[in-house]
Amino acid sequence: MKIRVGFGYDVHALVPGRELWLGGVRISHTLGLLGHSDADVLIHAICDALLGAADMRDIGYHFPDTAGEYAGIDSKILLRKTMGLLREAGYELGNIDATVCAERPKLNPHIPAMKRTLAEVMDVPEEDISIKATTTERLGFTGREEGISAYAVVLIQKS
Repeated sequence: MKIRVGFGYDVHALVPGRELWLGGVRISHTLGLLGHSDADVLIHAICDALLGAADMRDIGYHFPDTAGEYAGIDSKILLRKTMGLLREAGYELGNIDATVCAERPKLNPHIPAMKRTLAEVMDVPEEDISIKATTTERLGFTGREEGISAYAVVLIQKS
């Protein structure tokens, strides 16, 4: 069995007038993330980690923000397509370890729903997905509540 590790990172600015989507779950907040799609930084980081582990470039290569077909798209669709690309190449997910960095809103109450949603979209067991939330102790763009970032590490395997 061949195993590979991938790392993903994404960041989007927080702005008024947008919904906040994280891990495929809509979270009530006064600000939302700005982006060509729904700007779900957690899903985007996971997609980049998966694609990187399989040496398939990145999310922008497969789903460019210059393509009108992806304007406003639900990132769960991009994740489902990413899993399809991986499975076509003979890979399967081992596990995900992800961290979302945000001062507000508090994300811990939403993590179980994020895990359920991602597991369903990816067709993997929930226990293969770890999501953590942290702040930056009011430092940097995240601390000033200008944006949210996410990091993800994945293990994939090919039989």
